[in-house]
Amino acid sequence: MASLTESLQNITMSGGGAYSLATRGAEDVINAATPIVLEALDSINIPENQDLFTFSDMGTADGGTSLKMVGNLIHAIQEKNPGISFNIVYSDQPKNDFNGLVQTVLGLGHFPSYLETTENVYPLFSANSFYKQIIPDNTLDFGFSATAMHWLSGKPCELSNHVHMVGADGEEYLRFSEHGKKDWETILLHRAHELRKGGQLVLLNFCRDEKGKYLGNTTGVNMFSNFVKIWQDFLGQGRSSEDEYKRMTLPQYYNTVEEFSAPLKNFDSPVYQAGLRLKHIETRITPCPFAEAFKDHQDAQRFAEEYIPTIRSWNESIFFGALDQNRALEDKEKILKDYYHSYQDQVLVSPETHRMDYVHAFTVIEKI
Repeated sequence: MASLTESLQNITMSGGGAYSLATRGAEDVINAATPIVLEALDSINIPENQDLFTFSDMGTADGGTSLKMVGNLIHAIQEKNPGISFNIVYSDQPKNDFNGLVQTVLGLGHFPSYLETTENVYPLFSANSFYKQIIPDNTLDFGFSATAMHWLSGKPCELSNHVHMVGADGEEYLRFSEHGKKDWETILLHRAHELRKGGQLVLLNFCRDEKGKYLGNTTGVNMFSNFVKIWQDFLGQGRSSEDEYKRMTLPQYYNTVEEFSAPLKNFDSPVYQAGLRLKHIETRITPCPFAEAFKDHQDAQRFAEEYIPTIRSWNESIFFGALDQNRALEDKEKILKDYYHSYQDQVLVSPETHRMDYVHAFTVIEKI
């Protein structure tokens, strides 16, 4: 992300507001965490004469999933400090769809904006990722990020027999693990610079929970294993090459609770030395909204047509970038169309076995 990820594949979410429309579960995660956000907010000492409150939403994509939560935070503060102004800093890596983000935040997209019911609120937009410092030292009151920090600053290696670190082993897994550890430390150190004393972070990150569950692997079909199976089928059919298959590796890492906590608890850690302290961490599973809706409507076609776009919204750019540059654009588009169609056909056959439940670590951090 930012300059560190320019050499990576094109990591982009679906644009034009389509990401938030397709990933309703990501908004469900944020809405479920709103009480935690407000509780963390209550612990911040906001003097009556403080005239500006700065909030950052890091890895925001098109901004739609966090709109309600940000509005709730603003209203909660204004009830106690009616005259206070707000800087709402939205940040994402340079390839993000910032036109879509601006339209969403200004209420010109698919969703109503908190700007319609608030005053003295100033949205700001930054093409810096969380792998760099986004705002000046000691100016951030509250930092927030949801379903974003699993994206690594670089790809540690290509995986031989899988597309994601959850299926890696041996040396390949260790390389992802070490990279994930360093990236998490980098993210936290930049936030330590930005936060003022008493400032809070609420970070909602994909994880592997205490039972080994993770995104798309809570029950039924393992989503990532299915990604592999379909690409292997394409490889066997001659639709893709060995090199393309290896390049399908997603540059992501899902930390465990222990891995998230370690730099915040170790006295010798640079993160601990910088003043960050772990206040709270817990894992939660947020049900796949499309699978839950299917239980009621029992329309397999509808479920498949709703479910596949939410998968496609966050991995299509990686898979597209893995295909050989010498392929014609039409050929690449046809391969991806057929790939997601193959997945959709499986959902149609056994819809009750498919779901993408979200597995997150809800983390609250304070700077002392």
